[in-house]
Amino acid sequence: MKPKKLIVIGGSAAGAKAAARARRINQTADITIIQKDPYLSMASCGYPYYVGDVFDDRNMLLCAPTGAMRDPDFFMQTKDIKARTEVEVTSINREKHTVTCRHVVNGKEEILEYDKLILATGAKSKMPPIPGIELEGISTLLSIQDADYLRALVDEEKVQKAVIVGGGLIGIETCEALQLAGVEVTIVECLPQLLSFLDWELAKIVENHVLSKSVHVILNNGVSAFVGENGHLTGVKLQDGEEIPCELAVMAIGVTPNSRLASDSGLEVGKLGGISVNLKMQTSDPNIYAAGDCVEVKNLLSGENVLAPFGDLANLQGRVAGENAVNGNSAIFPGTVQSGICKIFEFSAGSTGLSEKLARALGMFEIETVMNASPDKPGFMGAKMLISKMVVNKGDQRLIGYQCVGPGDVSKQVAVAAMAIQGKLAVHDLVNSDLPYAPPFSLAIDHFIASAHIMQNKLSGRMVGISCQKVWGKVNDKKNNADRPFLLDARSPQEYKQLRLGVGETLIPLGALRNRLQELPQDKEHEIICFCKISLRGYEAALILMAAGWKNVKVMEGGIMAWPFAREK
Repeated sequence: MKPKKLIVIGGSAAGAKAAARARRINQTADITIIQKDPYLSMASCGYPYYVGDVFDDRNMLLCAPTGAMRDPDFFMQTKDIKARTEVEVTSINREKHTVTCRHVVNGKEEILEYDKLILATGAKSKMPPIPGIELEGISTLLSIQDADYLRALVDEEKVQKAVIVGGGLIGIETCEALQLAGVEVTIVECLPQLLSFLDWELAKIVENHVLSKSVHVILNNGVSAFVGENGHLTGVKLQDGEEIPCELAVMAIGVTPNSRLASDSGLEVGKLGGISVNLKMQTSDPNIYAAGDCVEVKNLLSGENVLAPFGDLANLQGRVAGENAVNGNSAIFPGTVQSGICKIFEFSAGSTGLSEKLARALGMFEIETVMNASPDKPGFMGAKMLISKMVVNKGDQRLIGYQCVGPGDVSKQVAVAAMAIQGKLAVHDLVNSDLPYAPPFSLAIDHFIASAHIMQNKLSGRMVGISCQKVWGKVNDKKNNADRPFLLDARSPQEYKQLRLGVGETLIPLGALRNRLQELPQDKEHEIICFCKISLRGYEAALILMAAGWKNVKVMEGGIMAWPFAREK
């Protein structure tokens, strides 16, 4: 029997994984990877850390876990896969089952036949037509060539000031890389917050951490022009007229699917610009599959198609496409809950599922949320703070979103939440989750489980929570000063002396509260908001007050640790 001919267009994450999976499933297929770039299977998510000198060996971006360089010889010798680099596919003839290729170096063209085809053409950086964008000194961080360019600038100390255009994942990671290299960095973001996948209050905590690292952050503003002399960048002009001097600008406003080859060949492309695929990663042509950043996939919560340009999803989709191309559609990729995480100096920020903002905008759910601030492990094991937000659908109490930031083990929290969301677990499932426990790794009641406990208390009516944002609004409401809530800080005098909100709160330590109830408003309908460092004592204080007859008692969720506004020291 003649071996099946499989051509994979694109040799990065999705393409390399598709080819490797196809070989493991079918040992006789004729498999070829065609890659426009000179490199294969690049660890592109590692580029910011190479730029930031976290590691020096550039080859680590191109090596297998064993240390072998993933070049054409590697693919041929270990996998019997032909990998042709610096070759671009210029067109697809679906009727004849051929692709036309052009060699990048010499321009020579050739035509190759296929039985099955996989498109893994990736994405391209958004580069809007801003005046001056062609100046030397303006870059992206999408390719290994971009990483080489930025690393050379850093090593040669040619850059003193840089502007990062965009405050998303790549922008934040690039900011850290340049700042650690001694570059003065400014982030410019047109939205009112960094990291748009987070709700505002968590993004504000991240912003405060970024600011503490001497990084300048400009929000609600965009770039109107790049300014230069003799062809080199000298500054960035903002939409409000301000001009920021710099020698480097990194465009990090997102990516768009590289789907032109697909659309030119008549394949269906979705409204978001990505190649349309079914659960088998099969395009509108049954002989052509697609995977990675070039496709649209279903969001498992909203049911809508989304763009999800993440390296892990590219590998998972490539695995499905590779198996199905040689094994008759035996595998599926059901969709995504869009989990993501990034490192921000000593912080991490991660999310999975829907944010509160997105969930409310969809109009499909009745939302309840809780904030939780607590350590990731016991204090005697070097505890670090975590601040999280849980989003559930009130009707079935199913978890639909989770966000977590802080210096603690964010990755673990988001990973647990992602599996809970995909498993369609509800709050009553989460409160008794059997997670691994030992003091080096977590508290006896893990942070995630504690968040579920708080949610359970809130849904059952045992606790009435209020967000820090709403508290801030109430204490700054000049029109209703007479109805200003009584803010009860249940911490110790020593804690209060070291750090406090400074918004007119009253300190009554929890241990003294039962004997000092006369110091509270005697109108039992007056609003009282209790809190402490993380609002565990605030919750206990609220229970005491409710038992004593006060009717309008709330707990400020997350306490002082989740307070994103200025505090007094």
